[in-house]
Amino acid sequence: VQLQASGGGLVQSGESLKLSCVVSGSIFSSDSMAWYRRAPGKGRESVAAIDNNGRSRIASFVKGRFTVSRDSAKNTVYLQMNNLTPEDTAIYYCKFSSLDWGQGTQVTVSS
Repeated sequence: VQLQASGGGLVQSGESLKLSCVVSGSIFSSDSMAWYRRAPGKGRESVAAIDNNGRSRIASFVKGRFTVSRDSAKNTVYLQMNNLTPEDTAIYYCKFSSLDWGQGTQVTVSS
């Protein structure tokens, strides 16, 4: 099973994007997951996480702008990103605890 994050794109500062990550029902209901990002020239960092009970945490550097949520009817996890800045430019990945890393989605924010 390979994960594929989607929803990235090119936006201007201040705009929003909503990333999605779909997974099978059994994994969705059992695993915790996290959103990570890798900016150009930097290491991978955790942005947000949510467990299978819906408890979430958001990294301090995006708190107040990013939210993470789950939709059990669609086996989908979302990362809502508001008020984007050029510093948010990165490849974003979703990661479920029992699965390997999958394909990320590019987010580019222009000033």
